[in-house]
Amino acid sequence: QVQLVESGGGRVQAGDSLRLSCAASGRTFSNDAMGWFRQAPGKELEFVADISGRSLTTGYANSVKGRFTISRDSAKNTVYLQMNSLKPQDTAVYYCAADKATFLPNRDDVDYWGQGTQVTVSS
Repeated sequence: QVQLVESGGGRVQAGDSLRLSCAASGRTFSNDAMGWFRQAPGKELEFVADISGRSLTTGYANSVKGRFTISRDSAKNTVYLQMNSLKPQDTAVYYCAADKATFLPNRDDVDYWGQGTQVTVSS
């Protein structure tokens, strides 16, 4: 049974940093895409960042580019999201995602999801 377990969320002030982690179990994702989506209150689930398995190619939403960095430790089957210069508009539940494709597909087609971790940024 595949499980994705997120950690690292919390409540911070604008300008602060947080590091999210997502540990996968049940299968190896070293060759597969992993990444993050988020859902703010009253808004749709949106893509944040992803990283491919073999080439470690990364992709980011324009809203987080330059502030967030995604990385992975394939030996630990874990993906990370370093979030710097956080803004109140980054407040959301962050979901880890994994997929057998090279890059994460749109949200309706993702294979595996974590349970989510809350990030709250106050001004």
